[in-house]
Amino acid sequence: MANFAKSDAPRFSVDVYQNEYLPEGGSEVDAIVTVTATGGGAATAAVRPPSAAVAVMVDCSGSMDYPPAKMRGAREATAAAIDTLRDGTRFAVIGGTHVAREVYPGGGRLAVADATTREQAKQALRRLGAGGGTAIGTWLRLADRLLSSADVTIRHGILLTDGRNEHESPQDLRATLDACAGRFTCDARGVGTDWDVKEVTGIASALLGTADIVADPARLADDFTRMMETAMDKEVADVALRVWTPVGAAIRFVKQVAPAVEDLTGRRTEAGPRAGDYPTGSWGDESRDYHLCVTVPPAGLGREMLAARVSLVVPQPDGSVQNAGAQGLVRAVWTDDVAASTAMSPQVAHYTGQAELAQAIQQGIDLRKAGDFDGATAKLGRAVQLANASGNADTAKLLAKVVDVVDASTGTVRLKTRVTEADEMTLETRSTKTVRVKK
Repeated sequence: MANFAKSDAPRFSVDVYQNEYLPEGGSEVDAIVTVTATGGGAATAAVRPPSAAVAVMVDCSGSMDYPPAKMRGAREATAAAIDTLRDGTRFAVIGGTHVAREVYPGGGRLAVADATTREQAKQALRRLGAGGGTAIGTWLRLADRLLSSADVTIRHGILLTDGRNEHESPQDLRATLDACAGRFTCDARGVGTDWDVKEVTGIASALLGTADIVADPARLADDFTRMMETAMDKEVADVALRVWTPVGAAIRFVKQVAPAVEDLTGRRTEAGPRAGDYPTGSWGDESRDYHLCVTVPPAGLGREMLAARVSLVVPQPDGSVQNAGAQGLVRAVWTDDVAASTAMSPQVAHYTGQAELAQAIQQGIDLRKAGDFDGATAKLGRAVQLANASGNADTAKLLAKVVDVVDASTGTVRLKTRVTEADEMTLETRSTKTVRVKK
């Protein structure tokens, strides 16, 4: 895995933003932890050998032929992704129906990207047709078997589907996701409007990837190219956020809050006395924000304590972990200064609003689908208000396709009588995307 002595490996830094002051008897500490990786990614791509394996899973079920543009778009998008692979990257293409089939190279192995294998893979794609059902768990398990055969740092999947997972139970898919979690990351995309948003976003969430809708098959190639470029820029995998708390303190939650909301609390693995690791996936040159909430034993005025220590660790081939050399401290100080103890950190306030925004959208869409239009109006109105206040212009534009905005500042809206399925699914799929706090 990653060796942080290498000059071309990313260097991590940790910054903590919080109001450490608590009133007498206060016991809850909030902090935004910004993790930044620099010195890897695209900047070093030309000077280092690739250490990545990628599996592209293409839905080949019968519905991909209705309309034929979906299957055509999938072939073109996969070809574009293959063209984006760096020489030396291991790769495979999987055709997914109610079973998983190796499209290229076959034989239970991975190909090594070069001019010849790229052309061979694209030839194999031209023979790809549609027919059969959908059992996504079988696709993921085949991807896992192929990716695990490579001695590489980064293992990544790209999954495309146009329908619902009708040929295996939700329990079977859940078991597959549990088995694959931590073994490879996976970006998931839904093409058209006949797929299930919660299913696709659940796959991406479990495998620490991204999810999105591509309503128009003609846009698939651009999206696949961007996904593959991002995968090629990753330098280090399986990075974990390690949080230590002192005796008497406890973690209430750990959430990624930028670039998207992702609750990591339930994914904790114990890492020694009073410490736990929270998975963050693969990193290149990038920065992400995490919201940490800790409960501490109340203390008297003038007392202070270390509420948590946050660091980054990466597993090594021998089973040990290596500290990435960056840490941040979360403090608690008890004061009778009311102004100090009641002030909220701008970063904490911003991301608390962004998390509420994502939740309000999800609840609003669910209520609208259930026929509770008054409840949906209230929730989506609150979402409009939060998007406006935080400057989340992209989400505000998506909301405006579902509601008529009367007054954004107060959240006064009316549900649109006609909303396209693509607009509603786009809003739901992208509801967790956030904007970063303005420094």
